[in-house]
Amino acid sequence: MSRSGDAVAALTCAVQTNCHIADARHAADLTLCTYLLQMREFYRWEQGLPLGAPLERDAVGAWIAERERTWADLADHEFVALPGPAAPGACNPFDPDALRPQLEPLGLAYGAGLAGPDRPGFFLAELLETRRLADGVTVQVCGRERARGLFAPPAALLGDVVLLRRESLARWVWEKFESFSLKRADGAFKAVVDSYGLDRDFHRALPKLLDEQGEMLVLHELGEHRAGRWLEPAWAELRSALPNHRTELHVRAVRDLLADFEVTLPSLLDQDARASIHFWFATFDGVREALCPVLPAAYDAWREGDGGRLMRAMIARGREHFTRLAEQLLELHANVGPEAGTAIERVLTSPRAVLEQR
Repeated sequence: MSRSGDAVAALTCAVQTNCHIADARHAADLTLCTYLLQMREFYRWEQGLPLGAPLERDAVGAWIAERERTWADLADHEFVALPGPAAPGACNPFDPDALRPQLEPLGLAYGAGLAGPDRPGFFLAELLETRRLADGVTVQVCGRERARGLFAPPAALLGDVVLLRRESLARWVWEKFESFSLKRADGAFKAVVDSYGLDRDFHRALPKLLDEQGEMLVLHELGEHRAGRWLEPAWAELRSALPNHRTELHVRAVRDLLADFEVTLPSLLDQDARASIHFWFATFDGVREALCPVLPAAYDAWREGDGGRLMRAMIARGREHFTRLAEQLLELHANVGPEAGTAIERVLTSPRAVLEQR
């Protein structure tokens, strides 16, 4: 192995160690069902198995038991510094900007950040493409992942850099398709399946889906970036005051909705990106849907041929509503400080937080 190959191998090992430490601390936060589903795909990734490869129950069970022993050994460890592959000295694992100039010439991308308060995530992947957009945002498109943890979001915004993880997106789509195949229920995801022909030849259809829906994810992260111009740094300080995971999910949903009302959905309607609109609504669930239950009716009207009229009206109302809500939360935190968490939770779980029909 060359010197650069040795350096990349050392870096990969260090990143994976940090992934294990993060998983050791936070895998137990997942529900049992979610945990087992994510572990199945994590096993496929680690073993180099293709999407949907049959799994031997005994082998997976033994691997999970071994992985949990590894986590138990690492749970109390500090995150390790990362060896720079092209310069002497070690790098802070939470400072991807310091590594990026060393990694880009080697065709690698590194991501590190917080999915929630005290919930870090890391990954190292092959870099397929770098694009610089007009608003100062850089997009790094990532391919095969060399190191990753159980938590693997398909896209992330780190400062002014959007990291698009095609492999993680592919695995998410496969999990969704596998679940859909059990019931084949009508709805937004069935429209995605029909748009791409996933049920005819999933693997042949997948690259086009990844291309188009990767761009949809970039739009969302651009919306996050635009929202961050007025939310940060106060929003990060607010999140640190939250009392529990439930409230964090609500705060996360408010920002996601702001991003999508500001950039994602208007852009998709302007582009008449029908498959991407279906895909967006296939992922619209949980707290976001609870806070904005009016949107599915707008989606139905669009599918029935209203040209997006109702959806654009809901987007305008939603942008105004959730901007006011975010401003209220920021003001509450500014006035009360670190003790504002309970009051923030009360606001977010009240009927006034929900965008209702007029």
